[in-house]
Amino acid sequence: MGTLAAVLAGKKIRTFRDLFEAIVTGDIEDVDGVLKITRINVSYRLKLPKEKRIEAKDALEAYLKLCPGAQSVIGCIDINHELTMEDLIE
Repeated sequence: MGTLAAVLAGKKIRTFRDLFEAIVTGDIEDVDGVLKITRINVSYRLKLPKEKRIEAKDALEAYLKLCPGAQSVIGCIDINHELTMEDLIE
């Protein structure tokens, strides 16, 4: 969440606590007799000005390459992410 917030901040999109949240779930499966985390699902919710939606989508597509946690497990654990955007009424 921190890496995506940093990328969003670089695009002048605010990520205060009331504007940005993540729900994270995962799957644990038996792989050859060993319980293993096989999938992490991250659902982000972001309130932002309507004109910043394209920049937010670009940030979502870019941040995994910069995220130390994701880069540590990519190839071992599938990471799925999505971004739900809501218009910020100021």
